[in-house]
Amino acid sequence: QVHLVESGGGLVQPGGSLKLACQASSSFLFEHYTLAWFRQAPGKEREKVSCISTSDGTTYPADSVKGRFTISRDNAKNTMYLQMDNLTPEDTAIYYCAADIRPCPGIVAKAVDVWGQGTQVTVSA
Repeated sequence: QVHLVESGGGLVQPGGSLKLACQASSSFLFEHYTLAWFRQAPGKEREKVSCISTSDGTTYPADSVKGRFTISRDNAKNTMYLQMDNLTPEDTAIYYCAADIRPCPGIVAKAVDVWGQGTQVTVSA
């Protein structure tokens, strides 16, 4: 059984930075599935933050994080990252990594194949 494990969450002040990591237990999953980051704030639906294509590394950031968050992957380590800069309180949420057989534009929260357990990110003064 394949799974994803996130790390790197925590408490940060507004304007600060955090880097999340998501390690896959299977190189097959990492090499053949599209990887994405989602987040869910209290009382809100889970939303896609960014996605990275398996085939060519094209990234698809949400409008709310463009210019602030950068998604990347290290194939040698089976690990995906999310560098988050200039964080605001509105970024406070549980962040989940996800793996799905669909390409980035087709990934939706309700149909994701594999979820990580989530990591809390809190932006507060």
